[in-house]
Amino acid sequence: MIEDIKKRALHRTKIIEGQLRGIEKMIENDDYCVDIITLSLAVQKSLASLNKLLVENHLRTHVTEMYEAGGEQREAAVAELVRIFELSNNRG
Repeated sequence: MIEDIKKRALHRTKIIEGQLRGIEKMIENDDYCVDIITLSLAVQKSLASLNKLLVENHLRTHVTEMYEAGGEQREAAVAELVRIFELSNNRG
């Protein structure tokens, strides 16, 4: 993994972890539903940001190598990207 992206991705996971603990406490405390939903939506945005970092890393490393290798490797890279695109479009 590219070191800068790895550092940023790990930082993002720590933020998400804290947000999830916050949601758990809010539910335990019977906090106002809209406040819980607001934090839940923030977690979703944080996850999207993490996914963007992971896709960037994958493109800059694995996909680049696979594409340059050509042949079946290139086709596998394209198939992976199509699968990621499909998964991202099938959400919610």
